[in-house]
Amino acid sequence: MFRKKTYQLENGKSVTEPRRSTLLILVLIIIAMYVSADVTGFKLSVLMTRGKEFFTILQQMLQPNFGYLKNVWKPLLETIQMSLLGSLMGASLSLPFAFLAADNMIGNKAITSIFKFIFSIIRTIPTLVSALVMTYIFGIGSLSGLVAIFLFSFSYVGKLTYESIENTDMGAFEALTSIGCTKIMAFRYGIMPQILPIFISTSLYNFEGNVRYAAILGYVGAGGIGLIINEQIGWRAYNNVGTILLLLFLTVFIIERTSAYLRSKVK
Repeated sequence: MFRKKTYQLENGKSVTEPRRSTLLILVLIIIAMYVSADVTGFKLSVLMTRGKEFFTILQQMLQPNFGYLKNVWKPLLETIQMSLLGSLMGASLSLPFAFLAADNMIGNKAITSIFKFIFSIIRTIPTLVSALVMTYIFGIGSLSGLVAIFLFSFSYVGKLTYESIENTDMGAFEALTSIGCTKIMAFRYGIMPQILPIFISTSLYNFEGNVRYAAILGYVGAGGIGLIINEQIGWRAYNNVGTILLLLFLTVFIIERTSAYLRSKVK
């Protein structure tokens, strides 16, 4: 089954077919799935018997209570505001740190490694976890969510920015430094025009993603629309949940379309 096949060519040479490992990989995947199902307590019988409850809830959500809209506007606006401010602050602050993390901007490997490590550490912390930590520092409310979004935006945009800086054409930068410009001035006029479209596009994409992420931060008390989603699910008021999700869907759709249009203009 796993034996290598050898073919004899007309010129007297032989070619050995590479050993196929498809069956072995398939067996390993099946074993991994079995172990995962056993560890997580997955049971197909439970899925078959209780799965219909999903459609019961979905049916109620598809009958939204539009009278509940008056309770949604303020938390939704709060969600958009903290997403926008957190994204803007994070992206803006990430730019100078990305400069310090770029190997072709800073000659000292130790310095660039430190700032790259900072980006990596912050990026590995899930936004929901950082929001939970912030509620213990700043208390329950949108400020905790704003700080959590700021940290994620800083690390996400910063990483992509310093990578784009390292991949830029250094010709203009080197020409400016050769005539006496400082590295900051050379970066401003030689590198920024090259990375600006990528930086803006990344920042816009980050913002539209943060609007979606911010919707669940309320589950840990970090403000926004997630608070009332959690509340209404707790009360089993699924028609109100449907109203919230409908308005959230329309909001995210508008933001995504606007963001996509703006990103197409800066490319």
